[in-house]
Amino acid sequence: MGMARRTPTVPSCCFNGLIVGFLSGFLTPHSSFLIPVKAFLLAAGLGTRLRPLTSRTPKCLLPIGGRPLLQIWLQQLGNWGITDVLVNTHHLREQVEAFALAWRGSARLHLVHEPELLGSAGTLRANRAFVEGEESFLVLYADNLTAFRATLLSERLERERESAPLAAMALFRSPRPSDCGIAGLDVLGRVTSFVEKPRLPTSNLANAGIYAFTAGVFDRIPPKPVADIGHDLIPRLVPRIVGVEMRERLLDIGSIAAYLEVRDTSFEEWAGAPVSSATSQTGRSAASSKVR
Repeated sequence: MGMARRTPTVPSCCFNGLIVGFLSGFLTPHSSFLIPVKAFLLAAGLGTRLRPLTSRTPKCLLPIGGRPLLQIWLQQLGNWGITDVLVNTHHLREQVEAFALAWRGSARLHLVHEPELLGSAGTLRANRAFVEGEESFLVLYADNLTAFRATLLSERLERERESAPLAAMALFRSPRPSDCGIAGLDVLGRVTSFVEKPRLPTSNLANAGIYAFTAGVFDRIPPKPVADIGHDLIPRLVPRIVGVEMRERLLDIGSIAAYLEVRDTSFEEWAGAPVSSATSQTGRSAASSKVR
């Protein structure tokens, strides 16, 4: 078996032609067929429900215990072995670019600007080349707060390889299922139905907005100018999607009340507290259905 080929020195962070940071090293093969090394971290929302806080600061840079949400996520992803993270920008992009220039973590940061918001699935479709050749990749929202290890979803895909699932999604028990995207599961944990904000929910297992996707999902994204994961993609993946119920705390930083709950608390302290209230396990009101 030949030695791995040395790569040239290349930038560790890039956006729209601007490159920052450097690294060099060896190419290494993936340790497992479906274990990802790349992730989409969706961060381009307007943060309208967080105004006036987001009038001057993009939502992904709001501090939690003194650290921007974006930094918390990038550090977690790096700890999980993710090497490259694509972050989409829109509102107050210059501040996110300044953050990227200063970023020195282990995960390489790639910024992609959206002059017009594409929707969550639209961002995936527009940046398909980012994960070209990858068997799987993660998709997360920068305004979610959780310590749930998203690579558990990829490990589930690996275990289910014989049944060829296209995706795995994290689920949580919602106290208000009519406000969420709700999944039905069979006894093997396969998603048998998915409905956004059902009037008469048949389950309380809600979409947490954390996914592991395989390359096959791209062919299921509809050719719409703005396409959404929850509304437009997940229903098209049923029944070739599996659900993983999370036990960790989960909070959608989508309102001033939610943000104030955690603003002055360290992420580690918040994540280590027990799940004991609706506000600590709220997830996304329609996990990916908002262009905000």
